[in-house]
Amino acid sequence: MKTVRNLIKNSKGATAIEYGLIAALIAVAAITAMSTLGTKLSTTFTNVSSKMVQ
Repeated sequence: MKTVRNLIKNSKGATAIEYGLIAALIAVAAITAMSTLGTKLSTTFTNVSSKMVQ
């Protein structure tokens, strides 16, 4: 706990925490986008596959 307090007091520690939060936000956004894109892509390939079989 003392280490966390020292990081918060230290401006370099605060900057590192901010960068970490930004990286986490970007990661969540990327995962969400890729998940949505993956679902749409899967649907597209399923449609193409079913049309080729007919």
